[in-house]
Amino acid sequence: MSVNASLADVYRHPTYLIRRKILKILGADFHIFDSTGSVALFSRMKAFKLREDIRLYAGEDMSQELLTIKARQILDFSAAYDVVDTPSRSKVGSVKRKGWRSLLRDEWILMDAHDREIGRVIEDSTALALVRRFLTNLVPQRYSVEVDGAVVAHFRQNVNPFVIKLNLDFAPDVADRLDRRLGLAAAILLCAVEGKQG
Repeated sequence: MSVNASLADVYRHPTYLIRRKILKILGADFHIFDSTGSVALFSRMKAFKLREDIRLYAGEDMSQELLTIKARQILDFSAAYDVVDTPSRSKVGSVKRKGWRSLLRDEWILMDAHDREIGRVIEDSTALALVRRFLTNLVPQRYSVEVDGAVVAHFRQNVNPFVIKLNLDFAPDVADRLDRRLGLAAAILLCAVEGKQG
């Protein structure tokens, strides 16, 4: 099997688990486990960056960069993040936070490589989102991912005071409507950006 073929396999799993340690003093490490329990992707975010720049690697040695997720502007409340496939240097698409609307319930827009809106990631319950924001962050978040009006994935957070865990289920995407790289990038942003609110 060629290296490119094995890299493509990283994006073919129906489920993933993203794990982020909360108690890391500076920055954040993200481990993305595939459906077999193996580390599929790894990211180390640097602390104190004004402009988010997240790099995903094929392993913890960070020798092979696979995806870049980069904010277009510094400290933008409705920030757009471009997702680039590093080996091919091609833009996969973008993920944009729905600024004011996300104050009550998290909502993100998914865009293709030409910035056309193709879908969204939305928190399932406004009531639970309000409880989480104003009473306790121990209520787990759940998201639905839609493309062209069809649900293509579900993201579900596990409650743990020391580790953020987000379960990703792409099984509903039987027609391959969503580029898995864009879906994984959106999930990483939920852990990285929305995680700062809690």
